[in-house]
Amino acid sequence: MRLRMLLAGLVSAGLAFAAAAQAPANPLVIKFSHVVANDTPKGKASDFFAKRAAELTKGRVKVEVYANSTLYKDKEEMEALQIGAVQMLAPSLAKFGPLGVREFEVFDLPFIFDNAEELHKVTGGPVGKQLFAKLETKGITGLAYWDNGFKSFSANKPLKTPDDFKGLKMRIQSSKVLESQMRAVGALPQVMAFSEVYQALQTGVVDGTENPHSNLYTQKMHEVQKHMTLTEHGYLGYAVITNKKFWDGLPADVRGQLEQAMKDATAYANKIAKEENDGALAQVKASGKTAIYTPTAAERLAIKKAMVKVHKEMESRIGKETIDTVYKATGFDPTKL
Repeated sequence: MRLRMLLAGLVSAGLAFAAAAQAPANPLVIKFSHVVANDTPKGKASDFFAKRAAELTKGRVKVEVYANSTLYKDKEEMEALQIGAVQMLAPSLAKFGPLGVREFEVFDLPFIFDNAEELHKVTGGPVGKQLFAKLETKGITGLAYWDNGFKSFSANKPLKTPDDFKGLKMRIQSSKVLESQMRAVGALPQVMAFSEVYQALQTGVVDGTENPHSNLYTQKMHEVQKHMTLTEHGYLGYAVITNKKFWDGLPADVRGQLEQAMKDATAYANKIAKEENDGALAQVKASGKTAIYTPTAAERLAIKKAMVKVHKEMESRIGKETIDTVYKATGFDPTKL
């Protein structure tokens, strides 16, 4: 009996030692920085990816997620990625214009997508891959497109017609397309870091902005905006990107495991984006602090007609071929408005 107990103890100790020997003492750390809150679709998807990466690599990789601009702000993060100070980002697609890859600004064009199905024909198809290929010369590898949602306008006055925008200082991301979008309805575009928007709205530095509902709610912008119009005029999505040199230098098996983790995270991100935005809108309504207006079909069409002229204006910047490729994928024809 004692002998059996001794042998069992030795076997148990041996298994524990073997498990400890296989566990990586120094896991590969990936710093994943983003600028929104943890409880947004992007925040949740980033955390999902970190967990899935640890599972699939059996602890060989540890993804550290830095949310809410705690590591880098909007204007700092891209340079940090390129120099290797951080390994992964999930910037909004508007960020690639200032980097010199203006084709990505096709996603900023107002009213170019009418629904998620049209959008995914682009992000999940040849156009999305072609755009990612253009990042390689910048030392960046594109991994996935993540949805956030379609944007609505908010301000401290009702926005029902194009004329209602005239003279308003509207916060935008750094994007020439978004600048033209705002000017098309007589608004004054104000480029500003995402982390600074709440205070700017609170103090009147800007009058309004545009956001998917989850961003507006989690950043508490509804507390300092009296009105919101559900225009769904533009899309806000993200590209999950990594430092090319870092990514190419990973062991092939680890890179494959991380690709699978990203695939799983992308499916999760896109699944929850709509429900998160719907839930955030319900919370904004429940707060009673912001009057929410759903435009009539005629009112939305009037705003659409005013803004769609930006597509033509941006052909020389984005590339007519890129815009036409998106039109072909989605079936959009601006001449029929």
